[in-house]
Amino acid sequence: MLSLTATFLYALLTDRVMLLHQPDDMVDLFCEPFPGTTWYLPSDFPIHGLGGDNKHSQNSYGYLVEKNLINTDFNAPPSSLPSSLYLHLMDDMGDDHLHVRFFCDDDQQVISKINWVFLRTNQYIIPGLFLIPKYAEELARMFPLKETAFHHLGRYLLHPSNTVWGIIMRYHNSYLAKSKEIIGIQVRIFDWAPISIEKSYEQVVKCTQQELILPGVNLNQSQISPSTSTEATAKTVLLVSLYGGIYQRLYNLYFEHPTTTGEMISVYQPSHEEKQQTEKKFHNHQAMAEIWLLSFSDVLVTSAGSTFGYVSYGLAGIKPWYLQSSIGSRNIQNPPCYRAASIDPCYHTAPNFNCKTGGTGDPRSTVRHVRQCDDHSVYIYASSVKLFD
Repeated sequence: MLSLTATFLYALLTDRVMLLHQPDDMVDLFCEPFPGTTWYLPSDFPIHGLGGDNKHSQNSYGYLVEKNLINTDFNAPPSSLPSSLYLHLMDDMGDDHLHVRFFCDDDQQVISKINWVFLRTNQYIIPGLFLIPKYAEELARMFPLKETAFHHLGRYLLHPSNTVWGIIMRYHNSYLAKSKEIIGIQVRIFDWAPISIEKSYEQVVKCTQQELILPGVNLNQSQISPSTSTEATAKTVLLVSLYGGIYQRLYNLYFEHPTTTGEMISVYQPSHEEKQQTEKKFHNHQAMAEIWLLSFSDVLVTSAGSTFGYVSYGLAGIKPWYLQSSIGSRNIQNPPCYRAASIDPCYHTAPNFNCKTGGTGDPRSTVRHVRQCDDHSVYIYASSVKLFD
């Protein structure tokens, strides 16, 4: 979803039509953007094997530049250029590889003259587009508030299919619709930041109670009956995670003990499949539905570095609280969470490249509204950037 919106923006900036090569795991996830049309490449499209391209492909821009097989003079006539080109913008392209020249002004002048561009990415490259002078004026007109780029593009482009929307509405109407405030909590545990379910639960409680997102509880008393006070406020917690253990502990906490404020807290979790199963169609439908359910939240708490969380708070248009990553310590960090400074997602593997010298350079020094990401993905992605106002 992050790379789709980024590709769509690139298509807008370059007056291109965006077509999608549909993998099996995207079937019946999205509605078409316009009635009576399709954004998918036809099954009889003459170029095959698009999913197999990589950074070593001989039709890639980086390879052609490296081997001097393409005229990179920005005055080059279109007749001297290939009719199609592969752009490799995946997380493995590296700082020293010529693929990163995609983000340079002179190279964009060349690429813009080529009719068919096949772009492959698993990254949110929009902050990188903001570093290209050629597009600066148009982007400023599109997004007076820079950090709203994904929010507007995602809400415009990404509409759940009827199947997914049915899941969203059934769950929302059954559990969330009557709540006065929805607190969305999304927990992802990474291999590079392992933490136990018990510690993760403790972190969620410390964060939400210290930041007054959820009230404390009186552990010395048992919940006898719901409060009848007219001052009582119904808050609903929507917990989204692969794991069921965090939900069960949080549910028991607020079911068994009264809150210190008299508020009634309900806790729900739509699914807990324990492991990611992107090869399964229903798993992807469920994940998509939970992203949108989270986007209905009034307050969001998400795991730092999680693209699932990025999309949820980006669609919602609200700054989340980031749960700090354990970064290998297996312990809760202090503080357990902190407020994001921007609603834009993070471009994890932004290239560290200087277009003028052809060497390394800090992309954050070029444009003041593109800065290092404010979540703890920066510990494993040192050059990560995002948009700020």
